Amino acid sequence: LGAGPIVAVVTLVAALAATRSAGIALRDPDHVAALYLLLVAAAMVLLVGLDVFLRAERPPGRRRPSLAAMGRVRRERWTARRTVAVAIALVSFYVSYFAYRNLKGTIPLLRPELVDAELAALDRAVFAGQDPASLLHALLGTGIVTHPLSALYAAFIVFLPLSLALALVFLGELRAGLLWATALSANWVLGAASYFLLPSLGPIYAEPGLFADLPRSEVTRLQELLLDQRIAFLADPATAAPQAVAAFASLHVAMSFTAALAARLLGLGRRLQIALWVWLGLTIVATIYFGWHYVSDDVAGLAIGGLALLVARGLTGVVPGRDTSRGAPVRLPPGTADADDPART
Repeated sequence: LGAGPIVAVVTLVAALAATRSAGIALRDPDHVAALYLLLVAAAMVLLVGLDVFLRAERPPGRRRPSLAAMGRVRRERWTARRTVAVAIALVSFYVSYFAYRNLKGTIPLLRPELVDAELAALDRAVFAGQDPASLLHALLGTGIVTHPLSALYAAFIVFLPLSLALALVFLGELRAGLLWATALSANWVLGAASYFLLPSLGPIYAEPGLFADLPRSEVTRLQELLLDQRIAFLADPATAAPQAVAAFASLHVAMSFTAALAARLLGLGRRLQIALWVWLGLTIVATIYFGWHYVSDDVAGLAIGGLALLVARGLTGVVPGRDTSRGAPVRLPPGTADADDPART
């Protein structure tokens, strides 16, 4: 239960130190973190109701459970202890996110030098002198494929809170949900550290000409918005919203990899696992195709995603398939285990 708050406090302390060094205040000027917290909390209330409805026993011949059956499930499953634990995990995640945004905002003030040229040179050295984005454009084209890839990349803003809410509500064993939430939170602080290690903007900002043939899409709009916000922040760091441009490492890749690994280690359904690995692969393609990241950014993202899960395991004490604090198997809801592995049910 303390794992999420530990990550949140570490990230918040780091953000306080960074903003003080940069001479700006710790803030959420556009209320994004607070708004996300409220929206996801409201969605989770509805999901809890759905969880109770699905788990309640149905009388023979009826599709709907009785109010008494749902009341029993609510009392037995959603105890005050579980509800408080889930609330703490959710708040901790968004406190970490709030702190992460402030950390990311201070990068151009504390680390103004950029290493885009070196990262681009590394990419071309690996790909025999060719730019990987140009290779993808030649392979996939720069027409109709742009829009589904753009939609997938933009869908990350839904994927992240949705996976968090589903894990905290529907996983049968609470500790499994806390592991998931802590692993995602750990990505914030590890990702922010990587930004300070190798400050960079990404190919779309360093070499925009490489992406001039791509049609306008939601990704294009977002890239322009982030650039405008960065310019406004550098002009007035004290009052403008924290800038959000940083290439190394890719947290889209990191968090997607964390989710895929966690689903595998927790023994969730095979279809879900496949879907998450496909999501990861397409996310990697999209980051290169649209110029968000260099290949090295994605490789570093994979490393961060794996490390975040290890950190979460260490903090929560949850070993996949076994709750180490009680020595009992982690119980998952019916139908989520692999069909060919009954021991994971």
